[in-house]
Amino acid sequence: MKIEMIVEKTKTGYSAYAEKYPVYTVDTTLEELKVNMLEALNLYFKEQGKTITETDLKVTLDLPQFFEFYNVINAKALSERIGMNQSLLAQYIKGIKKPSANQTQRILQGVQQIGRELAEIRFLL
Repeated sequence: MKIEMIVEKTKTGYSAYAEKYPVYTVDTTLEELKVNMLEALNLYFKEQGKTITETDLKVTLDLPQFFEFYNVINAKALSERIGMNQSLLAQYIKGIKKPSANQTQRILQGVQQIGRELAEIRFLL
């Protein structure tokens, strides 16, 4: 079971709500928000005898939140990698412009490709 949690930036931190269930939570950091999401979902599903784990979550962020949380990803390098104008990607990240569905998919595919490559890296011992 995958439960989609929509995460939004607030003035005091972050909020998250389940797409299909009456579950909502807030916190000041994304790390703590994930903990709260699991706790809230497990409280909701307790009577049904279901236990929700992190693998059951599908967390959805917008571009500015993603790049704020994963600030180790260099936007300039990503823009070069996916063949997108650096200034345009910066405007998406800052929320000045909203990317189309195609542009969002292009950015997501670039990020996911980097993730796959990083997962395959091995260091010499």
